[in-house]
Amino acid sequence: MPDPWPAPHRGTEGPVRAVVAVPGSKSLTNRHLLLAAIADAPMRIRGALDSRDSRLMIDALRALGARIEQEGRDLLITPVPEEPSGQPAVIDAGLAGTVMRFIPPLAAALGRGLVLDGDAAARKRPMGPVLEAVRQLGARVHEDGEAGALPVRIVPGTGPAASELRIDASGSSQFLSGVLLAAALLPGGLTVRHVGEQLPSVPHVRMTVQVLAEYGIDVAHPDPTTWVVPAGRPRAHDAVIEPDLSNAGPFLAAAVVTGGDVEIPDWPQRTTQGGDAWRELLPRFGASVRRTPDGGLRVTGPAGGARALTAPGEIDLRAAGEIAPTVAAIAALCPGTTRLSGIAHLRGHETDRLAALAAELTRLGAGTEETADGLVITGPAHRAARMRTYEDHRMATAAAVLGLIVPGVLVENVATTGKTLPDFPGLWRRMLGEERA
Repeated sequence: MPDPWPAPHRGTEGPVRAVVAVPGSKSLTNRHLLLAAIADAPMRIRGALDSRDSRLMIDALRALGARIEQEGRDLLITPVPEEPSGQPAVIDAGLAGTVMRFIPPLAAALGRGLVLDGDAAARKRPMGPVLEAVRQLGARVHEDGEAGALPVRIVPGTGPAASELRIDASGSSQFLSGVLLAAALLPGGLTVRHVGEQLPSVPHVRMTVQVLAEYGIDVAHPDPTTWVVPAGRPRAHDAVIEPDLSNAGPFLAAAVVTGGDVEIPDWPQRTTQGGDAWRELLPRFGASVRRTPDGGLRVTGPAGGARALTAPGEIDLRAAGEIAPTVAAIAALCPGTTRLSGIAHLRGHETDRLAALAAELTRLGAGTEETADGLVITGPAHRAARMRTYEDHRMATAAAVLGLIVPGVLVENVATTGKTLPDFPGLWRRMLGEERA
């Protein structure tokens, strides 16, 4: 384990004032990569994220037979050939949920064999609904570890796939999105029914449907639990990736907690990204949010910084759980109590994020209680501490936000941020004016 990263402390240096260009969306990049790999012709993707998760997706699609080349800042994708090679694709999912949940349905729909494993932490992430969906698509699944988890082997089936598939996506919207992305390859398309009690991160499902529409696959949604995907190859076109609005969160939070001002350029007018929730959430802590004339988003924190933050009461993060660690960091700096709800599914993310946040915020002196579906946080955090990140990129970026206000925060394994945000420490220091671009 490398030495911990000393999170930069703002101290007496005043509010943060910066313009921060964040890289492309991981969620959009990996959806576009997958659909481009099964499109009806070669195509180009502009603005794709270059991170561990996107590289793992590229490697997975190459293992299935796609050709993916870099040309400047663009990716050129030649789709998977019609005829399989005969050998199973051997794929390392790392800790990327989109790889481990999207690739198995795709392999089943393509009639490809697959050997899939990942990091040690990936073997703890739930996979059961995905594997059951693969069985309904006619393939055989061999679970070589614990039931419903990696590693797995998938063997192509010889019979027809189901025309209607039932899946419980209560644990992750990725279970549902993975099936929807592959469904158009089936000869008769596919009707997909969610049978669970809840569906977390609904914007990510809307994102999947919207990206499919960009490729000419118009998904019908006749009722809240049903999606009907028509058969057909995705239509090749030049695709452009939006900035990652969830990854913009820590930089916007820096403005909020220091009473500063941060602008993110090229914030989309309309988007399916869950991170767009920042526009409504940050004012509840006392910040102001406005669009700039040139299309950016500017956030200004309350005068007085962390001491002037408003504890907003209850925040339901059901639709945007991926931003919960950053929201929790802001809440932990508030002089008051905040309840985060609707995020029980975060227990199955890169780590059990609820347990991890409860442990680390408590370490910093914030009163933190884990509930059935979230956290109750009473701030302000005030103690120096060495913060564990649990191989979770969002735990590391949340720790950086806390370190702006709490002196002496040391972040273990800050390199884990490379999962979705390359060179986060450099971006953070440049925002603070500590390093030149």
